Amino acid sequence: MLRNLFTILFIFISCQIYSQEINWVTLDQALELQKKNPKNIIMDVYTNWCGPCKLLDRNTFKNKDVSSFINKYYYAVKFNAEGDSEVNYDGRVFTNPNFQPEKTQRRNGTHQLTRYLNVSAYPTIIFMDKNSDLITYVRGYKTPQQLELWLKLFKDEGYKSIKTQDEFNKYYESFVPEFSSIK
Repeated sequence: MLRNLFTILFIFISCQIYSQEINWVTLDQALELQKKNPKNIIMDVYTNWCGPCKLLDRNTFKNKDVSSFINKYYYAVKFNAEGDSEVNYDGRVFTNPNFQPEKTQRRNGTHQLTRYLNVSAYPTIIFMDKNSDLITYVRGYKTPQQLELWLKLFKDEGYKSIKTQDEFNKYYESFVPEFSSIK
């Protein structure tokens, strides 16, 4: 009986670890969290109609290594580039005055924040530092191993030591991915 209980408990814990998901927050929430516990921000800029965005969610962000790493080192923001949210960022309030509710699953008006951040392709992953200043963009679908390179580079301020293209090329060429390709 006790053995069965331990088996069930082990299976339950294994499932919980396996199914870990990213703790997504809004940009406003991430900015508030940064005041208490500074961390860099990773922002997934997506649209509802974007196929590669859905693949990024399903294949990359649901990967246990990716989700665990992001939850540990970042505040994760999911931002609909054509949504109707109101966002406070960089001392301004951004909205989507051209949003049309009947078009939520199709192309819609572009959010002002999307334009302000110069996002022109979906998905785009934006990395921000502990002061919520832009570090860089990573455009397009990325596998867990491809995203790992960027996640590890921008998890802290270590990226600031890379000052030239040659230094980045050395980092890139010597990088050995450790994340599993299994969800």
